[in-house]
Amino acid sequence: MKIRVVSSREEIPTLNPNERIVHLTFRPSNRDIFELVESCPRIEVIQLPKSYMATVSKSIGMFLQMQRIQLLEGDIWGHRKDINEYYIIPSSLIDNIKEMKIEGKSAEEIEKKVSSESKLNSEMVAYILAKEVPV
Repeated sequence: MKIRVVSSREEIPTLNPNERIVHLTFRPSNRDIFELVESCPRIEVIQLPKSYMATVSKSIGMFLQMQRIQLLEGDIWGHRKDINEYYIIPSSLIDNIKEMKIEGKSAEEIEKKVSSESKLNSEMVAYILAKEVPV
């Protein structure tokens, strides 16, 4: 699983239309969000740093909800955009989540454990749990 890291609004029109998870490292305007959804019709998740979440308007929140796009809070720790435009979530981490699910651990336990052991926040772990791990 990979997360496309976008560091400027100028990158939005050049994104692959098949992007599903995008992390914005800049404070997006309403127009930026609309352009992102238009450029990437298959988008499922937009992740923003905590400091930028408070500046997202309620109307954009409702728009994303209507489009069934999750707006998640989180950071991509230690990622260098100059080396790779994607942050790759290791398959071993996804396998670990699957293993804990098979063991019968609750979603909350899995989210807490994985987020404390990895660079992912609990919201992203919940998304992976819902999307990648069969029930």
